[in-house]
Amino acid sequence: MALNAKTISQDEFFFGHKACAGCGGSLAVRAALKVLGPHAVAALPAGCMSAVGFNFPQLSFANNAMITPFATTAAVLSGIEAGLRVQGKKPDDCTVVGFAGDGGTADIGLQALSGAIDRNDDVLYICYDNEAYMNTGIQKSSLTPFGASTTTTPAGANVHGCLTQKKSLFEIVAAHGIPYAATASVGYLSDFVRKVERARDIRGTRYIHVIVPCPTGWGCPVDSMVDVARDVVDCGLWYLAEYEGPAVSGLPRGRFTLSRNPKTFTSVADYLRSQGRFKALADEEIAQIEAARDETWTYLREHWA
Repeated sequence: MALNAKTISQDEFFFGHKACAGCGGSLAVRAALKVLGPHAVAALPAGCMSAVGFNFPQLSFANNAMITPFATTAAVLSGIEAGLRVQGKKPDDCTVVGFAGDGGTADIGLQALSGAIDRNDDVLYICYDNEAYMNTGIQKSSLTPFGASTTTTPAGANVHGCLTQKKSLFEIVAAHGIPYAATASVGYLSDFVRKVERARDIRGTRYIHVIVPCPTGWGCPVDSMVDVARDVVDCGLWYLAEYEGPAVSGLPRGRFTLSRNPKTFTSVADYLRSQGRFKALADEEIAQIEAARDETWTYLREHWA
C-alpha cells in the first residue's frame, strides 16, 4: 500500500531529540523511520542527528540504533547486515539503514559507501544534506553550493562565499550501477516517503539523497524550513529523480527518471535572497547560478525526462 499522510504509521520512532528548531534533518529521519518501522536497525556517524539523538538518558531512537565512527557509516551497515543474516534474519524482517550528513557522506564517508555499493550489501543509505558541516560549526563540505557563506568560506569584500560547485553525488552513486538511488527534499515529503518505501522493498544497496534545510546554517526563519526545502526544487536548483540500476531496470546502464519536471521555475534570486548565507551575492553571481541551472535542466530533459 502506498503510504501517505493518512496511511503512514502514527507511531514515533525518533522523538524527544535536541535538534534546533526547524531542523530539516530531524524531519527526514522521523519520516523515514515511520516508513521502515520498529524493526529497522539504524547507524549514524558523528553529525547532527547523532549529536541530538543520543543524549543519555534521553535517547531519541525507539529502534535499535548506534553511532559509528565518522568515516564508516556504510561499512558499519555492512557489518550489521552480515550479523543479522548469520542470526537468520530475513530482509523482510528488518531494514538496515544509515543516516549520514553531507560531509559524512560526500567527503569522509565516500570510500565506505562506494565499497558497500560495489559489494551490493543489502543496506539503505540516506544522506541528509544540509549543505555544510553544521554540527561542528557550519564548515564547507563538497556539497556546499556555490556562493554559500560558511565559516571556512566566509563572504568578504572580494570573495562572496563558496567558490566551488556542489558535487553531483547522486550521479556518482548511480555510476556504480547501484540497484536504486533517488533524490528528495523534505519540502516534498510525500515524494520522499514514497522513495523510502520503494527503497525498503528492493534488495541490494540503496541510496537516497534528501535536501534538509538548516535554519541555523542557512540563515532562514525556523518556520520557513519546509517552504525553503520546496523552493529549492521549484526554482530548479535541486531536482527530484530516481535511478534504477541494471538489476532493477533491465537496461545495461540502468535508467534515470525525473520525479518532477516543472514547465517553469520560480525565481532563483528570491530563493537565494531568502537566506543569510547568500546575502553577499551580487546580481551577476545570481545570474551565473541561474545559467548553470538552465544548463543542467537542458541535459536532464534531454536524457532523463
